[in-house]
Amino acid sequence: MLPAGHRCPVLLHLRRLRRRPGIATCPFLRVFGQEPIERARSLFCESSQRDARDGEGQRKQAQKKVYRSESPPCLPPRVPDIGTRCLSSLESLRLPAPGKESLAREREDSSGDQNQLDPSLPALDESEVGELHARSSLSASREEPFRAGELILAEIGKRETQFKKLFRLSNVGYLNSSWGTVSFSDIVGKCAGQILRSSSGKHFMLKRPSLEDYVLLMKRGPAITYPKDMNMMMMMMNIHPGDAVLEAGSGSGGMSLFLSRAVGSQGRVISFEIRQDHHELAKKNYKHWRDSWKISHIEEWPDNVDFIHKDISGATEDIKSLTFDAVALDMLNPQVALPVLYPNLKQGGICAVYLANITQVIELLDGIRVCELALSCEKISEVIVRDWLVCLAKQKNGILAQKGEPKINTDLQIHSQKKIRIEDEEFQEDDHESHSDFPCASFPYIARPIHWQAGHTAFLVKLRKFKPQLN
Repeated sequence: MLPAGHRCPVLLHLRRLRRRPGIATCPFLRVFGQEPIERARSLFCESSQRDARDGEGQRKQAQKKVYRSESPPCLPPRVPDIGTRCLSSLESLRLPAPGKESLAREREDSSGDQNQLDPSLPALDESEVGELHARSSLSASREEPFRAGELILAEIGKRETQFKKLFRLSNVGYLNSSWGTVSFSDIVGKCAGQILRSSSGKHFMLKRPSLEDYVLLMKRGPAITYPKDMNMMMMMMNIHPGDAVLEAGSGSGGMSLFLSRAVGSQGRVISFEIRQDHHELAKKNYKHWRDSWKISHIEEWPDNVDFIHKDISGATEDIKSLTFDAVALDMLNPQVALPVLYPNLKQGGICAVYLANITQVIELLDGIRVCELALSCEKISEVIVRDWLVCLAKQKNGILAQKGEPKINTDLQIHSQKKIRIEDEEFQEDDHESHSDFPCASFPYIARPIHWQAGHTAFLVKLRKFKPQLN
C-alpha cells in the first residue's frame, strides 16, 4: 500500500494514461482490465476525503497551539471541501512541523505533570492536605528506632516452642535471659523486627509489643482476662468512640486498656475495684503502657480511665448522675452488683459478664429472675481458639527431609482419561500434562495443632436492658 501522500499522484497518472487514444489497447493496461481503474477511482475519492479531514484536524490543533503562543504564525487560507492548499516555502517555515510540535508538547506535559494535578480530579483543600501530611508523619513515626524508656518484646522460638520476654529499654544495662545476655546499648537505635545474637549464640527478634502481647506478659495480680475473651466482650457490648462504660473488677488492668482503646479520647471508662493491691496494680500497668506509647507514637494514648477503689455494691451515690452505654463485669457475684448499676444503664444497653464456671452463670440468671430486672440473656458463649503448626519436616539429625516423587492413583488416572476421551479427545493431552506438572514434588511439611493449647477460660454472658410491657 502506498502512503496517503503518494497515492493521489499515482492514481491521477493512471487515469490520464487510460484516457489517451491508443493507450487503452496497450497490453500493459489490458492485463489489468477495467476493474483496477474503477478501484483506483474509489480509492482516490476516499483518500481525498480522508486527507481533507486530516488536514482540517491538523489545522484545528495548529490554531489551538497558535493562540497560546506570543507571536502566532500565519496560517494558510483553507479552500472548502478540498483541504489545505499547498504551502509556499515561507509559509512552511512559519508553520511548525506537527511532529516536532507534538514532541515539544509532550515534553512540556511530562515536566508539568510533576507539579500539576489532573484537572478532572477534585482539588484538595488545606485541611485535607494537612490531614494527609499528618497521616504520613504518623506512619513514619512508627518506624522510628528503639529509644530508652519504651517497652520492647524479645522473642525466640523453635517451631511451636516460643519464649517471650517483655522489658523496658534503658541506656545502660543488659537483657538477661535463659538464652544469653545482650547489652541495652546494642538495642538502642535498632528498628522493630531486628534480629540480634545473644552471648550464647542464640538469635532472637526485637519488636514493639501489641496490646495483646502486653496484657499477656505484664505483671499480674489476679488471673487476667485473655485477649480472645476481651475481644468477644467488645463485640457483645458494641462500643463506639465517645461511649461511657462502667467496669466492675479492675483486676490487673487488661480489660481497662481494651476499653480505653475502644472509647477513644472522647469516651470515658470508670473502673471499680474492691481490693487495694489489685487497684494499685491496675493503675501501674495502665501508666506503664501509656508512657511507652507516648515515646514511640506522636499521638498520646488517651487518659480516659478513672480507677476507683470501692465496692461497686456501695457506689450508688458515685454513679447516680451518670448514664452508661455498656457495662463490663468481672467479679465472683455479679448478680449482687446488677441492682446497683441497672438504673444507670441506658435503655437497650449491653451488660457483658465474665464468669469462670457454669454454676456462676446459673446463679446470675437466677439472681436476675429474683430481682425482677428487665435484662434479657441474649447469648452465653465460650471462645475456643486452636493454634496450628505448619513448618518444614525435619529428620532427627535436624536436616530437612528429601523431596518425594508424586504418587498418583493409576486407577483414578485411567478412569479420568477414559471419561475425558468420551467427551472430547483434545482434553486427554491436557489431563496428561496436568498430572506431570502436579506441584506436590516439594519438601514435605508438617501441619497439625500445637501441643499446648489454651482451652476453656471463661463463659461470656450477654445481657440487654429492655423496657417491660405495662400490664
